[in-house]
Amino acid sequence: MKILIASDIHGSARFCSTLADRIDEEAPDRILLLGDLLYHGPRNALPDGYDPKTVARILNDLKDRIVAVRGNCEAEVDQMVLEFPCMADHTELVDDRGRMLFATHGHLWNPENLPYLAFGSAFLYGHTHKKQLERENAAGILLVNPGSVSIPKDGSRSFALFEDGVFSLKALSGEPIAEAAL
Repeated sequence: MKILIASDIHGSARFCSTLADRIDEEAPDRILLLGDLLYHGPRNALPDGYDPKTVARILNDLKDRIVAVRGNCEAEVDQMVLEFPCMADHTELVDDRGRMLFATHGHLWNPENLPYLAFGSAFLYGHTHKKQLERENAAGILLVNPGSVSIPKDGSRSFALFEDGVFSLKALSGEPIAEAAL
């Protein structure tokens, strides 16, 4: 199974459209969205191409493949316009080898406040707008942050892929950045 992982779109139709292009190219089985989909939030400037209605339309067109969690900027009104569930604080996926992929936004659970996960699991989160792909050695957990689709705080817009036990970080333009095996 191939999973495309993205976070922190923050209502940018411009960059959500680019993400949709990457989704078409990558053809994932599932799209995992780690929150902050429609609203920019009070701490962020308006992202380029801010148009939450268009973002909702783009994402709703992909609803049959989307699994999403709630970010700190999601509200009940967002769920009213999105045609897929997006209000859970976390979700758990299991890969074909039985390894846990724990997905959350990052404002409740994060690398400093990990939930209990079995050795060899992956902890997927967004919220910081900074890419991360490294092992937390004490717990043997792979920490995966795809960065931000629209408001990166580390210099480049990005997303992640998971396929055949390997996580890959990619620039929103499609260029590879890093990869690590689960």
